[in-house]
Amino acid sequence: MKIKIQEIASLINGSIFGNDKIEIENVAKIEEAKPGELTFLYLSAYEKYFPTTKASAIIVKQNFKQTRDDITYIAVEAPEKAFFEIIRKYFTPEFSLSGIDSTAFIHKDAKIGSNVAIGKNVVISAGCVVGDNTKIFHNTVIMENTQIGNNCLLHPNVSIRENCKVGNNVIIHSGTVVGSDGFGYSTDEKGVYHKIPQIGNVIIEDDVELGSNVSIDRAAIGSTVIKRGCKIDNLVQIAHNVVLGEDTVISAQTGISGSTKIGKHCILAGQSGLVGHIELGDNVVITAQSGVSKSILKPGYYMGSPAMEIKAQQKMQAQIRFIADYAERIKKLEDEIKSLKEANK
Repeated sequence: MKIKIQEIASLINGSIFGNDKIEIENVAKIEEAKPGELTFLYLSAYEKYFPTTKASAIIVKQNFKQTRDDITYIAVEAPEKAFFEIIRKYFTPEFSLSGIDSTAFIHKDAKIGSNVAIGKNVVISAGCVVGDNTKIFHNTVIMENTQIGNNCLLHPNVSIRENCKVGNNVIIHSGTVVGSDGFGYSTDEKGVYHKIPQIGNVIIEDDVELGSNVSIDRAAIGSTVIKRGCKIDNLVQIAHNVVLGEDTVISAQTGISGSTKIGKHCILAGQSGLVGHIELGDNVVITAQSGVSKSILKPGYYMGSPAMEIKAQQKMQAQIRFIADYAERIKKLEDEIKSLKEANK
C-alpha cells in the first residue's frame, strides 16, 4: 500500500512542511522507522531518536522545531491521536474468515444472520442467535440460548455460557470466558461448603472489548452487566452481579468482587482490587495495585491500600519513610521525660 502524504495530512487536518509529494508504505516507531515509513513524536522522552530516525515523514506538534530538511513534517495539535487515526484508517488488520467451516456444529434451532463467518470446530448451541456480519473464530463455544449481536469479532477459543447476551460491535479475545459460575458457596453446621447455583447471566452491551483470558462470572440471580463502551484488558476477573458503567476502562490483573457497582468513565489501573458490595461513582480513577475496601463516590484519583485520595496517600507515604526516625526521636523524648520526672522527685 502506498498512501500520498497529502491524503494523510487531509485525514488528520495537518499542515505539511517539506516534500509534499512523497508516499508512505507503512507506519513505525520513531526508533525503528525506515525510509518509506511514517512515524510520530509527542513525548519529549523520544526526542533523542529524532536526529537518527530514518522515517520519510513524521507527525509532530505544531510548535516542533524542524531541524532536519531530509524528512517531511506533518504538524497537528495531538500527534498521538493523529497517528492512531491513520492506523485505524489504513492499517487495521483484516481478519480473513468467510463462510461456515464444515467442522463447525450449529444446532438446527440456532439462528444465524447474514454474512456470518464461522471457523473450525466452533459450537453454536440450541436457541442461540448470531447477528449479521459477525465473525466467530476457531474452537469457540457458545452455549444454549445465547445472543450475539451484529458486527462482533470473537477470536479463537472463546467460551460464552448459556443465556448470556452480547451486543453489537463487541470484540472478545482468545481464552476469555463469559458467564462462568459465580463464586458462591454456603457452609453447613459442619463447615462443609455447598455450591449455590448461579442461575443469572451476563449482559455485555454494545462497543465493548474484552482482552484475552478475561473471566466474567454470571450473576447468582439477575445479571452481571458490562455497559456500553467498556474496555477490559487481559487477565481481569469480574465476579457475579458486578455492574460496570459506560466507558469504564479496566487494566490487566484487576479483580472486582461480587455485587460491586462501578460508575461511568472510571479507570481501574493494573492489579487493583475491589471488595464486594461497594460502589464507585462516575469518573473515579484507581491507580495501580490499589485496594478499594469501601465505596468511593467522589470523582478523582485514589491510590494505596486501603485506597484514599491520591494527595492524602502521597503525603502519608512520604511520612512512612521517616517512621524509624520518628520512633527513635520518640524514644529519646520518652527517656528525657523520664529523666526529668526522676530529677524532680
